[in-house]
Amino acid sequence: MSWSLSSDRPIYIQLTEKIEMDIISGIYKSGDKIPPVRELAATAAVNPNTMQKALAELERKGLVYSLRTSGRYITDDIRKIEELKTQLAIAQTNEFLEKMQGLGFGYKEVISLVEAGYNTE
Repeated sequence: MSWSLSSDRPIYIQLTEKIEMDIISGIYKSGDKIPPVRELAATAAVNPNTMQKALAELERKGLVYSLRTSGRYITDDIRKIEELKTQLAIAQTNEFLEKMQGLGFGYKEVISLVEAGYNTE
């Protein structure tokens, strides 16, 4: 796992986003046990309290749940994971479209560029 953290935004938010991406991309699958706080914190090179705050945020969002004596697990609610994936895709798409409009591209030109990008793979 690569933890690319910057000082421009709160670290716990970046940690939350990283783990969310790991969930929607399938690195962590529904029902998987995630590593303990201290292990995750060591891997990310952050304070365990900061990692705890990130995991608490993921619990609040319903993506992670705790079992008192056995740790934290990824939600079994596949719909919740798919909803997050869709929300992130919409946000990325909107950001892309805003940038393309800023560059002066119209709808048809953007579609052509996207199609061309898919055809080169």
